[in-house]
Amino acid sequence: MKRIFGRPESMQDVPTIYCPGCGHGIVHRLIYEVIDELGIREKIIAVAPVGCAVLAYQYWKFDTTEAAHGRPPAVATGIKRVLPDRIVFTYQGDGDLAAIGTAETVHAANRGENITVIFVNNAVYGMTGGQMAPTTLTGQKTLTTPSGREPKIAGYPIKISEALAQLDGTAYVERVAVNGPKNILKAKKAIKKAFQVQLENRGFSLVEILSMCPTGWWVSPKEALRWVEEKMLPEFPLGVIKDTS
Repeated sequence: MKRIFGRPESMQDVPTIYCPGCGHGIVHRLIYEVIDELGIREKIIAVAPVGCAVLAYQYWKFDTTEAAHGRPPAVATGIKRVLPDRIVFTYQGDGDLAAIGTAETVHAANRGENITVIFVNNAVYGMTGGQMAPTTLTGQKTLTTPSGREPKIAGYPIKISEALAQLDGTAYVERVAVNGPKNILKAKKAIKKAFQVQLENRGFSLVEILSMCPTGWWVSPKEALRWVEEKMLPEFPLGVIKDTS
């Protein structure tokens, strides 16, 4: 009998710590599949930060290093410059990438560093208890905005992808989501494209992935899927934002 589904070679056979309904497991699976399909597992070096992805090295069967909170683009830059033949990517959440790591993200992109960034946007600080993040929606209730985010006090949600697309150093920027089969397939295609951009030495690539966080949103896993569709997509439209190919 032909086997049509199984565990990717790049995936460790270990239990996951992610909450039920969390999108990180889906994103991990897509990365495994893309790496295996491109045949680059022995060349991959991942950089994981502080946050929900801090234990990613337990799941990924390829070289992974840790970085201080917000610093993955800086660490990835150093690795790529020393080992230019390796495929280097960072895996970051919205708090890590868009808050404490804003400077590292912007300047790595502006320099056109030939690295790939996988940016998981769940509009909240997931690991540390559900505080407001730079991507938290206007009116969204979090641990630190119990009455909802108020723009006059906390500003507006930051559209990182649109901002980075304005920089000359970015080669490819796309926003996708993992809240249903159709969007998951598009997300995998975008991740593969981002790695191909790096393989072609075209410069900085980033895939922003809208993901579910039922625990941080105080909803059920099923409600979280609907929340992405009804709340996040109007604020963060999906699609290719920049492609220099």
